[in-house]
Amino acid sequence: MTKVSSRLVFYFPGFDPLDAVAHQRRYARSAAQSGATFGVDYTVGNVIRSEGGDRMDVRAVHDGHTTRATIYIHDHNDLISQLRDAPVWKQIALGFEAGQGIVREGGAAAYFKHAWRFGLFFLFPFLFILLGGIGALIIAVLPLLLGVSALLLVLTIPLAWLFFMKGVMPFSERFHTLHLFADWRFALKVAQEDPMARDWIEKKAELVLKALEQPADEVLFVSHSMGASLALAVAGRLLELKADAFTNRRVTFVTLGGAALQCGLLSSAARLRQSIGVMAHHEDVVWFDIQCLTDPIHLYKCNTAELTGHEDAPQPTIVPIRFKHSLSDERYRKNKRNFLRMHRQYVLGSDRASGYDFALLTAGPLPAASFANLRSSRPPQM
Repeated sequence: MTKVSSRLVFYFPGFDPLDAVAHQRRYARSAAQSGATFGVDYTVGNVIRSEGGDRMDVRAVHDGHTTRATIYIHDHNDLISQLRDAPVWKQIALGFEAGQGIVREGGAAAYFKHAWRFGLFFLFPFLFILLGGIGALIIAVLPLLLGVSALLLVLTIPLAWLFFMKGVMPFSERFHTLHLFADWRFALKVAQEDPMARDWIEKKAELVLKALEQPADEVLFVSHSMGASLALAVAGRLLELKADAFTNRRVTFVTLGGAALQCGLLSSAARLRQSIGVMAHHEDVVWFDIQCLTDPIHLYKCNTAELTGHEDAPQPTIVPIRFKHSLSDERYRKNKRNFLRMHRQYVLGSDRASGYDFALLTAGPLPAASFANLRSSRPPQM
């Protein structure tokens, strides 16, 4: 297999409250861990502000061969901060409003139809807060339920407020419920082409076009979770701006725990579904989706192209992996029941040499397209 000497990477992270610098720090830690596992010497540079966006330069040396990767980090931390910049009561109200929108647009029904675990993930934060609210309401009206003096409401109503704000909400943060509310609000904005999302997509498409002026052996679009919808939308838009942007380039498009269907299955997401079709049909693009059963926060075994109306297109290859192949027994046992932690594992370091590793995919010597044929339990031949 011919090794890669230069790679241009466009990384679209998931809905994590991290800016480019924080993502660089996470990547550096993961690369150090994976480097020791796979025998690759990674040097991860700091974030550089450039015409093509925030980037980090990564140098990987393996068996005398050097691979240089220029990785552009297209985080959306500013948007997350805007969504979270409101009082708790308003975040809850807007979260439930978004949940109603997801149901109204057919998303909830489609999630349960195609991937019931993702349907439960959708319901979880709403049920959690709803049950907490019912508990607070019961405390508030307890005098009326017991048939005692209504004057006691002056005690039970403040007590109910304390129960909810000082008990339910702090405990809910263990499960990141307000962050999940923001996630669903943003999913709806992406589908409906709200200016918040559309302006971001437009700006990133222009940055990617600028960065594509650089020569490289291969081009890699890699996205995690919610980043899949954004990566597809950006790719679709840049091809509208320049139809031949990928011509004569080796382009690989990889979704990790891809949740593009989170937005793509909503009735309003017509433009996103169009972008999905463009990418699926593009003859210069190799598209595959790395999925793991242990991760419930994606539509496992669901094909993004087919379920968005592109049955006639070449379907992205679904590549199944097992995190237990890349983690130590202790680390896997500790984290396997933490669904958010498992969902992030796609972009974290490996304890064991297995078929998949994020640093190896994005900065290692192997062609990115070769990971479409990986075997989870079998380390790649380098």
